[in-house]
Amino acid sequence: MKYLESIGRNARKAFEDLKTVKHKKIKKVLENFNQSLLKNTNIIIKENLKDVKNVKRKNLVDRLILNKNRIEGIRHSINEIAKFKDPIGKVMETWRRPNNLTIKKVTTPIGVIGVIYESRPNVTADVAALCLKSGNCSILRGGSEAFNSNRLLASLFRDNLKKNNINQNCVQFIENKNRKIVDQLLSKMSAYIDVIVPRGGKGLVAKVQKFSNVHVIGHLEGLCHIYVDKTANIKMAKDLILNAKMRRTSICGAVETLLIEEKALNSHAKEIINALLNSGCEVRADKKVNKIFNGKLKKTIEKDWRTEYLDAIISIKAVKNVDYAVEHILKYGTMHTDSIITESKKNAEIFLNGVNSSIAMHNVSTQFADGGEFGFGGEIGISTNKLPPRGPVGINQLTSYKYFVSGKGIVRP
Repeated sequence: MKYLESIGRNARKAFEDLKTVKHKKIKKVLENFNQSLLKNTNIIIKENLKDVKNVKRKNLVDRLILNKNRIEGIRHSINEIAKFKDPIGKVMETWRRPNNLTIKKVTTPIGVIGVIYESRPNVTADVAALCLKSGNCSILRGGSEAFNSNRLLASLFRDNLKKNNINQNCVQFIENKNRKIVDQLLSKMSAYIDVIVPRGGKGLVAKVQKFSNVHVIGHLEGLCHIYVDKTANIKMAKDLILNAKMRRTSICGAVETLLIEEKALNSHAKEIINALLNSGCEVRADKKVNKIFNGKLKKTIEKDWRTEYLDAIISIKAVKNVDYAVEHILKYGTMHTDSIITESKKNAEIFLNGVNSSIAMHNVSTQFADGGEFGFGGEIGISTNKLPPRGPVGINQLTSYKYFVSGKGIVRP
């Protein structure tokens, strides 16, 4: 616990120091970090290979891998984040009361943000950059499967903070692999941490719900759905579904359940399902869908509708209409990302307004559920909370606000 308390104290001190740092210097840190990623590409890949060789859960490999293209992707994100204007000190609203009281709503940083995440080492770079850019400090607890990659990326970021005479503890990476550290981080650090962001599966979410006494920006699993109705353009539907499932099966924006209108089974289902099968995807289908394939597809069970596969597997169900599709999503979804493929404006409106997803889409692949694709540069996660922030959390979502109230000796009668 002393180890964590030390990290917490360092973070609070760094946050106070950061308040006096000019934004130009923060931008310079990100630019320097970007160059460090390029300069150290081969070293990063070497450390990442250690993690890949040690990983036990094979479905995590795709999330874990860092190659030259992915490092370039990280650099692109950092570059985009660096370009944003300072989000702190912005006047969001201002108004004057009848008694001449002037009120301004002004953006402020949140403080110290703790992030617990699994598998994806790019999160280390994105979170460090987003938090710093928004005037916050970060405490990072990455999964043990990406330990070497995360440690190096965090070290490179800290080196560039030092280079620019900024407190290195604006970013801290927890190197202790003991699993009890996470419990302590959630339950014993409220004096130091203002917000916790969990990024992971059901196990991590359950742990956060059980132990956290700090406010949580929640990132539940991504059990994403696509609904296809009878008006959908077949080619569009096939292309979008293949992309949503197979582009990268291991990300939280990959579609896991496909819902097809019963009246579209004969016209749409066979072509879409054959395309999935030909792409190497395992298809699990209910009775009505399976009937088209003479029962040759794997039959779905109740568990399938609740499963985030993170693999080349999809469950498919026939539903009566858009209302039944919405009903299914409200029952089984995780408020992440859900999409409808339709040419019917009415059905699109019913779907978009009916689902409780943080991201609701129309004729779009669910793989666009990403802060970079939203123009945020990167993301600290996809928030599935009902309260804001929701969806991709970028620098503007990592701010709070306060009210500045001024007058000339006004007293309340």
